[in-house]
Amino acid sequence: MTAVAVRKSAPAAGATPGTAQGPPRRPRRSRAGLLPSAALLLGAAYCLLPVIWVVVAATKGSDELFSTFTFLPGTGFADNLGDLTAYRDGVFWQWMLNSGFYAGCGALLSTAVSAVSGYALAMYRFRGREALFNVLLAGVLMPPVILAVPQYLLLAKAELTDSYLSVLLPLILSPYGVYLARIYAAAAVPADVVEAARMDGAGEWRIFTRIGLPMMVPGLVTVFLFQFTAIWNNFLLPYIMLGDDEKFPITLGLFTLLAQGSNQPSLYTLVITGALLAVVPLIALFLVVQRFWSLDLLSGAVKS
Repeated sequence: MTAVAVRKSAPAAGATPGTAQGPPRRPRRSRAGLLPSAALLLGAAYCLLPVIWVVVAATKGSDELFSTFTFLPGTGFADNLGDLTAYRDGVFWQWMLNSGFYAGCGALLSTAVSAVSGYALAMYRFRGREALFNVLLAGVLMPPVILAVPQYLLLAKAELTDSYLSVLLPLILSPYGVYLARIYAAAAVPADVVEAARMDGAGEWRIFTRIGLPMMVPGLVTVFLFQFTAIWNNFLLPYIMLGDDEKFPITLGLFTLLAQGSNQPSLYTLVITGALLAVVPLIALFLVVQRFWSLDLLSGAVKS
């Protein structure tokens, strides 16, 4: 018998001699693995059903809103949009512009302050650094409702209430944004690269703008998105600070429409349509900035 024949007749390692060899059996899926999927589907339904209701309700006229099936689309979206635009000579779009101004400028300024503060707390060693950081953490845990009245009293003393600045100024400093910037800078900006730049004679501001800031871009995009969303949805601060409805953001404007709907039920359709339109900028912003999250943490630097 040749060696080739011996190899062909020899059983595979770990197999019982005389048994037929076939493809390996696939492990059966455990039923316990279905529980996380079911929980995720339930959570998705809980979050998406109100959105679906708003989308469907915005297509219904005032005569269809309470007389048809909840999730049955209507035929009045164009009329609702026209009525909303014509309401008080287009004040709804003024509210949208105000929200864009508050959220855009406030998020940009807050991101800039968070970037500088977070980089300094992460890269420099100075007395009281940890104490300052702990104070910032306490600010993260502080409910905004506690700060609203003191902020109003301070701005009233400065005669800035009922102005755009009264809503914009308190939003510039975000403790949560500074916290995220510090954590991200500590992880994304290597100390070796910073020391090498200092040895080459670069100044601290140049190091920050040319080395630190580009590495922090994905984290700062996250800070900007969080701040934009928080300011866009902010209701309490404008409610306390503003009295002129021409300066209202979209949240406060829709609240006034909803309050008037108790006497004019036809305004309910305008509120629902306005709520649908108010979500569109947030979705568009997320689709635009999400590509920045795919950047490498150390993009443009030397990896160690």
